Amino acid sequence: MDCESHNVPVLQKLFSKLGSKWSLLILIFLEQNPPHIRFTELKRQIKGVSQKMLAQTLKELERDGLVARQMHAEIPPRVEYSLTELGKSLLPVARGFAEWALKNETVIEQKREEFDLRFAD
Repeated sequence: MDCESHNVPVLQKLFSKLGSKWSLLILIFLEQNPPHIRFTELKRQIKGVSQKMLAQTLKELERDGLVARQMHAEIPPRVEYSLTELGKSLLPVARGFAEWALKNETVIEQKREEFDLRFAD
């Protein structure tokens, strides 16, 4: 794939959403909980995400067509999330990125420490 200057705005827009702190993680956790998962269970599984951030990110992923939200008219209300076909098509990229990050975590941390030592005041 060649990146051309006229593609930059499209790529920036998509990369900014998919490159957010939680988007790819949410997609991976949705994959691990087929066919759907409740909001509270998803929050419990994803350590460190706030309720507000999870809700916001799920809404953005739903808006982009990557996640489906189903609300059940019960008391208390029950909301479940699942991957759409479009979301599933992104999983190889999400998994690949996660695998790369875990494989290279130590090296990256070492390089950061070396950099910080070189440029410390």
